[in-house]
Amino acid sequence: MSEPATLLETPADADSAQDSAEDSAAAAEKAAAHAALKLEKRLVRQVAQAIGDFGLIEDGDKVMVCVSGGKDSYAMLDVLRMLQQRNGHKFELIAVNLDQKQPGFPAHVLPDYLAKVGVPFHIETQDTYSVVKEHIPEGKTMCSLCSRLRRGILYRVADELGCTKIALGHHRDDMLQTFFLNMFFGGKLKGMPPKVQSDRGDHLIIRPLAYVAEDDLSRWADIRAFPIIPCTLCGSQENLQRKQIGQMLRDWQQLYPGRIENMAVALRNLVPSHFMDPRQFDFKGMVPNGVQDADGDKAFDAPEFPAQAVGTLAGLSVMPR
Repeated sequence: MSEPATLLETPADADSAQDSAEDSAAAAEKAAAHAALKLEKRLVRQVAQAIGDFGLIEDGDKVMVCVSGGKDSYAMLDVLRMLQQRNGHKFELIAVNLDQKQPGFPAHVLPDYLAKVGVPFHIETQDTYSVVKEHIPEGKTMCSLCSRLRRGILYRVADELGCTKIALGHHRDDMLQTFFLNMFFGGKLKGMPPKVQSDRGDHLIIRPLAYVAEDDLSRWADIRAFPIIPCTLCGSQENLQRKQIGQMLRDWQQLYPGRIENMAVALRNLVPSHFMDPRQFDFKGMVPNGVQDADGDKAFDAPEFPAQAVGTLAGLSVMPR
């Protein structure tokens, strides 16, 4: 008895199936390349906008780009190199890494990568790991002491290298987390500025990724296959307040898509007269001036906001008004 016709496969059928698979693979590759190009354009545009909005980099600057081996600093260096090439190398870049002598730290990874891509670099070796371990009890947060030690060393290196700006890889989500950390735990409305003077007053710190979302940086790191070095000193500690705030923001974004974007825009739209800090606004000296203000407070009306869906946020009930 012959087999059913449906089970028979001719050479033409096999060729057709192979062609179909190749077509699908080619289409997927084309789509991935298109998505990567769109992401590259967005990253370049956002970093260029931050540079322009806040005057982060000027012609003649020598920028010390702090690279840790994490996705954020790799991406920052990558995008700054693109912008440097596009503007005719009117500013210099030098990548700087602080080898803190952490046990198991792969000291060859960053020099190998930086040499491969052709970036001038400097590796500063200082055993801050032992200092932190000596002074911070087991289980306690190491970030504060580690940050102070690292900051002092990098300021010195910037002077030795003749750098005019120090670029750090903090992104939009870091800035929002800092804002909420200060509000919840510090009792102040204070964020992370895109450009700030050092505590000693002799260096300018810039954050070119101020407008860039962390998710985009993660995607770019995957696309570029950066040789990521995990942090085992402070970044891997659990129960840090910053991690808790980060989770809260992710919960918000999941429940109400677009909220992180709205909050990031809010950091650029301050209205001092609608806070309660007399140092920022002269409430005592305020008198009616007879000038209509469309943005003025409707003193007897409740503020109106878009209705929200009922849900939960970081364990709290969220109800629409």
